[in-house]
Amino acid sequence: MKHLAGWIGGAALLLGMPLLGIWLAGGSIAPYLKMPPRTDFVSHSPFSWPAFCGLAFLIVAAMGPFVWRIVTFGPATVKKPIISHFPWWGWLALSFGAVAWVLAWSRFPWFVPFQPYTFTPLWVAYIIVMNALAYRRTGRSPLTQSPGSFLVLFPISAGFWWFFEYLNRFVQNWHYIGIAPLTAEEYVLRATLPFATVLPAFVATRAWLASFPRLTSGLVYWRPCLVQHPRRLAWVGLTLAAGGLAGISIWPEFLFPLLWISPLMVIASIRALQGISTLLNAPGHGNWQPLFLAALSALVCGCFWEMWNFYSLEKWIYTVPFVDRFRLFEMPLLGFAGYLPFGLECALIAEWVGVRQEHSGSKEESR
Repeated sequence: MKHLAGWIGGAALLLGMPLLGIWLAGGSIAPYLKMPPRTDFVSHSPFSWPAFCGLAFLIVAAMGPFVWRIVTFGPATVKKPIISHFPWWGWLALSFGAVAWVLAWSRFPWFVPFQPYTFTPLWVAYIIVMNALAYRRTGRSPLTQSPGSFLVLFPISAGFWWFFEYLNRFVQNWHYIGIAPLTAEEYVLRATLPFATVLPAFVATRAWLASFPRLTSGLVYWRPCLVQHPRRLAWVGLTLAAGGLAGISIWPEFLFPLLWISPLMVIASIRALQGISTLLNAPGHGNWQPLFLAALSALVCGCFWEMWNFYSLEKWIYTVPFVDRFRLFEMPLLGFAGYLPFGLECALIAEWVGVRQEHSGSKEESR
């Protein structure tokens, strides 16, 4: 009951604080309650070199020490991975994905009725292929090791991403084009199918990347970060996150990055207040691998998301204040940094479902 109350309170904060921000700013909350949440093009503040450089500095300052540690750390001494055969179902998914990719980026007249539905098959193929790659290197994968928990990720993923669609309504950082007029029910169905692939894609990618110890060498036993008063810190984090969620409604041009950071703080703080250990507790013992691997996995997924989106018929377009330049596909370069905290959010939700990352290294790796 205590844990249920925590999740209900968290959901109230995540959904209610942006609306409170609108109300405090003197706006009407009615437009933000329309379902499903849809966004349109909004013209934001123009590109600013000071803002671009400042945000770039913060990103480098946050990630630089980790990258430097990995690059300069000696070769990892680890148990060699199990090199198994690439499973037949992986070859099947690879072939299916290649066909889906061609169909998604082509405009065959005979395929017109099915063209809007190509994104989901691409990602289903990706998910199975990543599981197959992990299976080949380790002899196991999330799909084969815990099929029940892995399949549960699909419906949870749909609700998970719908929440970010809801938050985007307050900052309007992306909108969709190429979508034919749809009823609310049609829009929900067509959107929910690809949304359901987000968490499974993340978990499968993380399982594959975890089989390469060199990617996180030096991070397993490195600089313990002990928290003296975790509950006090959790309350502070929860308060700041709540303020950030309200703030994106009041100052969306300046606080839009909090769309990705504040939900992470809410989830992490609630889990801490419930006394539940998560991957965010690992740095207390000097193990930064789970955090870095989660961020890296989301970034890898992000590159595929943005690439396959580029030539899709129905696609999203970004409009980001101050830093909307140097695009890779449709994403402004600095926008990829949003995938880093998003990866931690994905990892926390997957952990809650019961899908955990298996450690790929050994003690000798980081000594």
